[in-house]
Amino acid sequence: MTSLLLVPLIAQGLVPLGLVAWVAAGRHASRATWLLAAALAALWLAAIALAGLWLALPWYLPLVYGALLLAALLRSAGRARRLPAWPSGGGSAARAVVLGALVLAAGAVVARALAGRRLPGPAIELAAPLRGGTYLVANGGSTGLVSAHVTTLASEPRFRPWRGQSYAVDLVRLGRGGLRARGPAPRDPAAYAIFGDTIYAPCAGRVAAAVDGLADLPVPEADRAHMAGNHVLLECGTEVRVLLAHMRRGSVRVRPGERVAVGRPLGTVGNTGNTNEPHLHVHAQRPGTAAEPLGGEPLPVRLAGRYLVRGQRVAW
Repeated sequence: MTSLLLVPLIAQGLVPLGLVAWVAAGRHASRATWLLAAALAALWLAAIALAGLWLALPWYLPLVYGALLLAALLRSAGRARRLPAWPSGGGSAARAVVLGALVLAAGAVVARALAGRRLPGPAIELAAPLRGGTYLVANGGSTGLVSAHVTTLASEPRFRPWRGQSYAVDLVRLGRGGLRARGPAPRDPAAYAIFGDTIYAPCAGRVAAAVDGLADLPVPEADRAHMAGNHVLLECGTEVRVLLAHMRRGSVRVRPGERVAVGRPLGTVGNTGNTNEPHLHVHAQRPGTAAEPLGGEPLPVRLAGRYLVRGQRVAW
């Protein structure tokens, strides 16, 4: 299992269940430590709900955890009332201090995740690039906690050619049971619900670039030599470029120089380029250079009127 799946399995599967079980067990030295344990569990659930990458695990698990935590609090509240108010003894006090520090750290993560929901500047309004399904935002937002793309805002030279993607949105489709694929991480791209979905022009303009012919890769292989894979780059006005990337081989339906209207089919979702699994990548930017067409200043986007952040779901 890749680290992309192993880390969420632990952080979003095992840890919250352990915290809920700990609260339910009621083996606490004082009411203060019980309250700190409950606060830590609640903040951890909030953190993974706001910033978790819900791909292998279903998006609705935080709701399940919340119900279990409420049951755990009700179950242990009676015993907690019979405990002393504050811990006694050096060991108990030290554990309470550690718990308090963990609560503050979890609270800081929640605050950072909420900060990622704020628009970093004026947004480009785009139409929905997909239709006929419910889609989950895998990356999106204005902080690195909710979007891996934000790292390209750094001034390091290696990020300069890809700076335009800093406020990109990555979308996967939810299928049966709220899952995006048949299995945790199947190698066949066709096992993912979004594979083959039609991509529509989110703005009117001219096709600046259109690339096709790159092979769809087995998951989780990636082609770092062709970061955007098969893609279409649109000129939506003189100062805005919009990229739709990782298209399926043989699906691109437009050519450079062609003018398109909003809603024009451009191609279908594939698994080409630098991608861990089939998804649609959308971003807006200022014009780049001939040598670095995707290195222009990044622009926040609103898709169908919404600023999309990791974990949100949209039905189009």
